[in-house]
Amino acid sequence: MTPLEQAAHIADVPIEVDVQLDQRWMKLREILELEEGSILEMKRSAGENIDIYVGSRLLAFGEIVIIENIMGVRITDFATEN
Repeated sequence: MTPLEQAAHIADVPIEVDVQLDQRWMKLREILELEEGSILEMKRSAGENIDIYVGSRLLAFGEIVIIENIMGVRITDFATEN
């Protein structure tokens, strides 16, 4: 039996997935100056490795991909249980 078959009775429960693309330190003044349409430059780019979290637990690893002007994440590996 596959994992999806085992969890079929709860398979449609929504779960938040967090993908940490980058972090940036900003001064309060810079945050207060933000407005709709502001762009925050990040150091990460397509092809870089990222971590994927579900419920604050590391689930998988991936890489940033851009397909037709849409940024996404390609899963490259799943984290092993500790």
